[in-house]
Amino acid sequence: MTKPTLYRNLHPHQPHSLVDIFRWKFGIDPPDPPAVIPDDLALPVTWSAAAPAESQPEDLRVTWIGHSTFLIQHLGLNILTDPIFGDCPPWRFASLKRLQPPGLALADLPKIDIVLISHAHYDHLDADAIGFLGAGPRYFVPSGLASWFQRRGIESVTEVAWWDSTQISPEITLTSVPAQHGAARTPFDRDKTHWCGWVLESLAKPEDSGDSESSACTTRRIYFAGDTGYSPIFREIGQRFGGFDLAMIPIGCYNPRWLMQPVHLNPADAVQVHIDVRSQQSIACHWGTFRLADEPLAEPPALLTHELAEARIDPSTFRAIQPGDSLEM
Repeated sequence: MTKPTLYRNLHPHQPHSLVDIFRWKFGIDPPDPPAVIPDDLALPVTWSAAAPAESQPEDLRVTWIGHSTFLIQHLGLNILTDPIFGDCPPWRFASLKRLQPPGLALADLPKIDIVLISHAHYDHLDADAIGFLGAGPRYFVPSGLASWFQRRGIESVTEVAWWDSTQISPEITLTSVPAQHGAARTPFDRDKTHWCGWVLESLAKPEDSGDSESSACTTRRIYFAGDTGYSPIFREIGQRFGGFDLAMIPIGCYNPRWLMQPVHLNPADAVQVHIDVRSQQSIACHWGTFRLADEPLAEPPALLTHELAEARIDPSTFRAIQPGDSLEM
C-alpha cells in the first residue's frame, strides 16, 4: 500500500508532539514572562455590533468577521476566508468557546460566491459553517483537502498547490502561496493535507470615459496569510507579486514561544511580514476570538501598536480593527 503524502514546510522546524502539548497544558515548562506594554497602549478591547455589509462595494471592501474569517467584496464577488461563526470544535472546552460574537452572523451574509480555506485545523475549517454555506459557493483549498468536502456532498471544490494559479472570474486570478504551519483534524492525519495563504490579483478596466489615462486598467493585489509562523518565504512572496494593496496578517496565538513560535506569528513577527510582503495596508487577524494560547485576549493589538512604533511604521498602515468593521479601498 502506498503511504499517503506528508506535506512539509519549505523551512523545516523541529516538529511538536502531543507530549509537548501536555508539557504546556500541565505547566511542566515555565510560562513566558508577561509582555511589558506601555500604559497608554494597554487599552481594553471594545466590540461593536455590525450591520450586514453591502453586496456591491464600489471597488474593494474587506470586513473582518472575527479570527481568520473575512468577507472580501470585489468586482461583484463575495469571497469568504476560513469561515467559523461559533465555538472552536470538536472539543467544547471553555478555553475553545467563542469569546466574542462574529461581526456578521451567518444568516446576515450576502450570497457567497467563493470560499477560501487555508488549512484543515478546526479553527479554520468548521463543519458547521461549511454545512450552512452548502454547495452553493465554489471552494478553493490546499492540496489534499478536496476529499473532505466531497464526503459532504460538495463537488464544487478545487485544490490549488503552492505557487499554482487559477482564474476565479474573468478579472480575478487566485494563487496559493506557502505558509509556515501544519494541518490535522485527528491524531492520525497530521500533515496529510497541505496549508497555504492566498493571493487575489484583479485587473479591472473601468468604463471608457474617452480619456485614455482614466480608462487604464486597475490592478489590485490582496494577500490572505492564513495561519503561519515566520520564515523567509514572506520575502519571496513580496518579491514575486511586487507588493500588495492589502494584506490580512495573523497577530495572535503566540505564547508560550517555545511551542508556538514555529507556526504562529507574534506581533513583532507580523510587522516583519508586513514589511517583507510590501503591504501598503494590513489588517490584523487571528486574535481576540478564541483563547487558544497563553497571552491575554487584548494583548496582541497593544503589542502590535508597540512594535509598529519600534519599527517606525505608520500605525495606520497596519490596523487591528473590530469584528464587523470594514476597510474600503
